[in-house]
Amino acid sequence: MSPDRIPVIVGVGEVLDRPTDLARAREPLALMEAALREADADAGGGFLARIGSLDMVNQLSWRYADPAAQLCERLGITPIRAVYGPVGGESPVRYLHEAAVRIARGEAEVCAVVGAEAQYSVNKARAAQFDLPWTPKPAAEGRGPRIEVHPLAMKLGVFLPVGVYPFYENAAAHHWGQTPAQALTESGDLWSRYAAVAAGQPNAWIKKAFTAEEIITPRPDNRPIAWPYTKLMVANMAVNQGAAVIVTSLAAARAAGAPDERLVFVWGGAAAKEPTNYLQRDHYHGAAAQDAVLETVSVMAPNGFDALELYSCFPCVPKMARRTLGLSEDLTPTVTGGLTFFGAPMNDYMTHAAVAMVRRLREGGTGLLYGQGEFVTKHHALVLSDRPAPQGGRSLAAISVQDQADAQRGPVPAFVETAEGPATLETHTVLYDREGAPSHGVAIVRTTDGARALARVPASDMETLAALTASDAFAIGRTGALRDGGDGATDWRL
Repeated sequence: MSPDRIPVIVGVGEVLDRPTDLARAREPLALMEAALREADADAGGGFLARIGSLDMVNQLSWRYADPAAQLCERLGITPIRAVYGPVGGESPVRYLHEAAVRIARGEAEVCAVVGAEAQYSVNKARAAQFDLPWTPKPAAEGRGPRIEVHPLAMKLGVFLPVGVYPFYENAAAHHWGQTPAQALTESGDLWSRYAAVAAGQPNAWIKKAFTAEEIITPRPDNRPIAWPYTKLMVANMAVNQGAAVIVTSLAAARAAGAPDERLVFVWGGAAAKEPTNYLQRDHYHGAAAQDAVLETVSVMAPNGFDALELYSCFPCVPKMARRTLGLSEDLTPTVTGGLTFFGAPMNDYMTHAAVAMVRRLREGGTGLLYGQGEFVTKHHALVLSDRPAPQGGRSLAAISVQDQADAQRGPVPAFVETAEGPATLETHTVLYDREGAPSHGVAIVRTTDGARALARVPASDMETLAALTASDAFAIGRTGALRDGGDGATDWRL
């Protein structure tokens, strides 16, 4: 490829805000502005005014009338394209990939990806009944972006990622032949490695190298959330963080005086997704879309990766990913620190991961960024390196591997909203209140005719709840009975 069509990351920026005075707290737009200015400085300056394409990661902590336009106004720039994106933890990876494609096609000379959240300050202000002196919100309240879920999932409390990912966690561990205790040990060991990386990151929200035992053991400051997850095993969204990445061509970077050793090349990547409704999946011990994406990018680096960022909203995600990639159990699959410890600014973690990966690859090597969105739904991976792609960038634009994912997907059982009689447990979780007491269990079960149903295990059914949370064996595969719960939900019990 001609140097004016070879995409490189030339600058990265990152900002952390931990205000002791809420009056001085920075709003998301201010964090994004600061991150972009830092990225421009990191690139050597002069790129900010030349941005022709800007992608802003969807943010949830503060509503704006037109956030992309408002950010451009703050920066004093007028890009031809400025887009505010949809919800999705994989979206920063996608935006970087698409920016590289625009450079390769000659559609833009300088592209930027930026995002930020200030949920920590919003939470503190709400608790203190303090009015933040930020950009006024638009008059129409409306509802923020929502992920599609079945009404019954809403009723039973499994409509947020923290309640849904345990279905995968438990089904996958059972499929791999683990006991719950063995699965929890693997999660604790893995999460302790994420925590160790975050402890050395200047912009991490939590900088403590927790042990595996500290992470998996319930206690007042580490309460159970959704079995088998404790607080230290889930994404931490109460953070104020922002990050930005600037992408340009190799020719433009060199013309601006950027040293070659500071440039990171975008080789290519892949994307695919699962059905949006998680109750319409073929199974819960893996995801065909994840497999197709990771299998595709692994071919791009036949000698393996020197650095990894495997998305880490919950332990099952990197656990499934490392098995697909054939990686050892004791590897450290992060350069950033993970969504629990580094911090999870809603959809923006992978922008921070890109920042950390660029800094790592400036030391040499090839790295993988793998992001995931919604409920194990959207998957995107991107290969970066300190050197040009060996295939000359021919695979750069080959983004979608949806056909491959669809071909690997098995038949999906019919979903029934009401059912009675025998039903076999497919996967499950138990939800807890803020005091750590079980609120109720939620079971995905299969009826005798193979249909799938979503059912509740009442808190009063201590025997079934004990089986669902046993450490020596999963209840998956055991048969119980479905019956009308009397309130529009179905109950299941052993």
